[in-house]
Amino acid sequence: MTEAGQPTGDDLVEMLAALANPLRLRIIAQLATGRDYVSHLARVIGVSRPLLHMHLRRLEAAGLIAGSLELSDDGKAMKYYEVTDFSLHLTASALAEAAKTLTRPEPEEGS
Repeated sequence: MTEAGQPTGDDLVEMLAALANPLRLRIIAQLATGRDYVSHLARVIGVSRPLLHMHLRRLEAAGLIAGSLELSDDGKAMKYYEVTDFSLHLTASALAEAAKTLTRPEPEEGS
């Protein structure tokens, strides 16, 4: 993040790439209603836990969600996820400012 709290160009690319998937958007939508644990989240969304874990990792790496491990009353470890406090307001000028901070190489021609 920049000093003004805006995502850097690299952060923005990571966030937009993570959100550019319908299943990940559904995960964010579900978690926007409140935190949830993996098994329940998988049932509600209708995907396998391994597939859900893959998408959760991507969202967490982008800083859009956060996970925490907790013990249930019966001593079982349960991973809970919740949406982080993020805000994306995309304007041409915001994108131009973010582009100035990109550190990743540009894609090669024809890629």
